[in-house]
Amino acid sequence: MTRVWDVPVHDSTRVRDARVAAESAADHLGFDEARRAVAALVATELATNLLKHAGGGQILVETVDAADTAPAPLGPGAAPGVRGPLPAGDQGRLVQIVALDHGPGIPDLPAALSDGWSTTHSLGAGLGTCLRVAHDFDVHSAPGRGTVALARIGAVARGRAPVPGARPASAAVRAGGINIPFAAAEQSGDAWACVRAADRVTLLLADGLGHGAGAALASDAAVRRVRECAHLPPPELLGQLHTALRRTRGAAVAVAQVDLAAGELGFSGLGNIGARLRSGNDWRPLLSHPGIVGAHSPARLPHHRLPWTSDSVLVLHSDGLPSRWAPAADAVSAAQDPAVTAAVLVRDASSSARPARDDTTVAVLTGPPPKGP
Repeated sequence: MTRVWDVPVHDSTRVRDARVAAESAADHLGFDEARRAVAALVATELATNLLKHAGGGQILVETVDAADTAPAPLGPGAAPGVRGPLPAGDQGRLVQIVALDHGPGIPDLPAALSDGWSTTHSLGAGLGTCLRVAHDFDVHSAPGRGTVALARIGAVARGRAPVPGARPASAAVRAGGINIPFAAAEQSGDAWACVRAADRVTLLLADGLGHGAGAALASDAAVRRVRECAHLPPPELLGQLHTALRRTRGAAVAVAQVDLAAGELGFSGLGNIGARLRSGNDWRPLLSHPGIVGAHSPARLPHHRLPWTSDSVLVLHSDGLPSRWAPAADAVSAAQDPAVTAAVLVRDASSSARPARDDTTVAVLTGPPPKGP
């Protein structure tokens, strides 16, 4: 089940809560003492930065599969992206820590990522430390809108510090997401997964009906089944999921699949999962069919087929995100980690005047980052 530690950071006492959340997530994955300490350090630094520079914010800690967030190679025979040694099993999972705020933003991000930089007369080791010790690290900051920082920590140390937003040139498709349980519950009824099978990359988002453990059982069953049959096209996948979820309360599910060889995106959905595809500067909604996977499904599901190019971006979201969200011009970028894009979309669409009514999950699929000079 999707376990998320949602920590609001509005005073210094919550910095400890963020650290404990990261330690708990690391313990859940069986990390050794050294790697638990790294997760705790990153959470502490990010939470402290929220207070110092933004007047507070939110820390989200969860565990993610390394395979879900790893880049997919360009095609047959392409070398996979190197991101450090990751053993199988639970040690192939990562602790993901996201800090988001509605503060003033960081005026000079490259400087902020270097050791010794500070605007508050501190040691200036926060973001620079996170950059050095995290397996993945990325930051998005916009003046007047706030900052999102993301770090992932694995069970083993990586060989060298990552470059924010960087991905190997062989990465044809990258995925990432964030999950925020309703009312800071321990379990989310939403779940997402990205599965690679030969030339196909399949992104799934499931929203179990309601909240809590029962909803989580349904979405978790969808994730398990899609990992077993990701070679099937989206309509057939939904048929498999419909059978797998019959003994659960059911879920709204969307399945998007990129065929790397054909340069095509296939999409099928059942229920109220939102989906939008960006090509160039244009956004196009992808419509799901009414119904509930596991309970009410039509005999035949529509299968949308659209071109997938290097600049395409796909966003799937549950109904915790407003259906009419409008991304800022800089919110979606192929240069940043897809999970950062997901967090920016959630941050920009949220406010105290518009509280979430349900679990909120956003999963993003993007093409490769632009090549450097």
